[in-house]
Amino acid sequence: MTRVGQFPRLGNGRREQIKEPARRNPSVLFANPVLPLILLSAGLTLLAGCNYPASVSTPPPQKLPESTARSFLISWSGTPTVTPFQPFQPLEPTELPTSPSSAAPTPALDPSASPATPPPSSIFSDAEMLNFLLIGSDRRDTSFRTDTLIVVSLRPRQRLVTLISIPRDLYIHIPGWEMQRINAAYMHGETANYPDGGAGLLKETIRYNLGIEIDHIAMVEFDGFQQIIDTLGGIDVPLACPFTDWHIKNPRRSDQDPNNWQLYTIGPGVVHMDGDLALWYARSRLRSSDFDRGRRQQEVLRAIYARGLQLDVVPHLPKLYKQLHAAVTTDLSLDDMLSLAPLAINLGGEHRIRSFYINKEVVTPWITSGGAAVQLPKKGALRDLIQEAMSPPNKDEKEQLKTLVEVRNGSANPDWDVLAAERLHYAGFRTQITEFDQDDHHRSFVYDFTPGQDPEISAALLDALRLPASSLIANPDPESSVQYRLVLGDDYDPCFNPANFLH
Repeated sequence: MTRVGQFPRLGNGRREQIKEPARRNPSVLFANPVLPLILLSAGLTLLAGCNYPASVSTPPPQKLPESTARSFLISWSGTPTVTPFQPFQPLEPTELPTSPSSAAPTPALDPSASPATPPPSSIFSDAEMLNFLLIGSDRRDTSFRTDTLIVVSLRPRQRLVTLISIPRDLYIHIPGWEMQRINAAYMHGETANYPDGGAGLLKETIRYNLGIEIDHIAMVEFDGFQQIIDTLGGIDVPLACPFTDWHIKNPRRSDQDPNNWQLYTIGPGVVHMDGDLALWYARSRLRSSDFDRGRRQQEVLRAIYARGLQLDVVPHLPKLYKQLHAAVTTDLSLDDMLSLAPLAINLGGEHRIRSFYINKEVVTPWITSGGAAVQLPKKGALRDLIQEAMSPPNKDEKEQLKTLVEVRNGSANPDWDVLAAERLHYAGFRTQITEFDQDDHHRSFVYDFTPGQDPEISAALLDALRLPASSLIANPDPESSVQYRLVLGDDYDPCFNPANFLH
């Protein structure tokens, strides 16, 4: 699962800071400049547009009578097929596993207590970082919202990419205007003639409230998303937990017809998604939440990155390049993109992509005087989250990034080795999947081959997998090519919530 390569220094930074020596010229030239451009654009900007359907609108929940719906299962090819002989039962939204210590009671909602304008956040400044904002827009006319917001922070020297999902209902101060949802900032900047328009105001809004200086913005609308995924040949998304939501049956029929909707269920397992299925998975939220949608969008983003690095993407490059050029609006120049390409090519493995989420642990639900449901930041908790996300790796994380875990599937469940490897990537461990000719293991074990038997690393590994201490087997072996070996048994539970991982 690991791709190791030498990581060159980053190229151009912000245009207004182009004089900085550390952010100027790319140190690696590519014989085919289209390849890194595609990898960067598809892997780091395409996801932002996967929020909206092509020809249908989201159905109101009250128009979807559960008694008339059927439960569906998505096959591995991405084609929906009816689950045979399964009578319909209403399905409740499934909450991902949460940490017991992080659970908190839902605060009371007080419409009369209007939040005061907060002071500006102190800036998380680091000369080694380059920050992008990925935006998904539903622009169809002159009015639109930016409902997908993901900060991508690059640390070239440490070879790290950090993703931070921002919920659209985050209720913050928009400079020069008022307290409002963050997804309204871009449109207000456009209509109010703010310097640099909507992009300029959205950058300033994030700077003011989160303390993150955005160097570049990339905005993707729906058009072209499905074609690009299809041009890639689809993507393989490891789904650790099953997911169920409504899906339209026939896009040529009315989306206001309750009988034109059905429940789909996908996972757990490695699901191959075409453009339509990837769009549905990343944007659905009728049976979950915006917080969960942020998690799924990052899953799709990781899958696009992994797919882009596969060799069979090369024959599709000319067509893909044209589609990206038409689908992505960005302040990145071609030189900027080429200078960033080494990061996409030589990152060194998916374990170097860190995921963070502004979720219900760091916000408080609140109802505005107008009756809108929004999310107020918990100032201290949100700052701690951003601080962790924007900081370089600490000593423990550096050790985990160097730790190689061999994964063998000894259970009777296909794909569990891939799911476990992906789980370890979120926790910052390097992985190597090895084929195993046994599928009758009832218990999962972790073999520790390290000569030093570091208790902190082994404890972090067990905690990431939610395995008890009794699963660890000490077997020091200085000759071993891996530090740990994970053998999965039938007792392994693949479902996990990446937001629980601390980096």
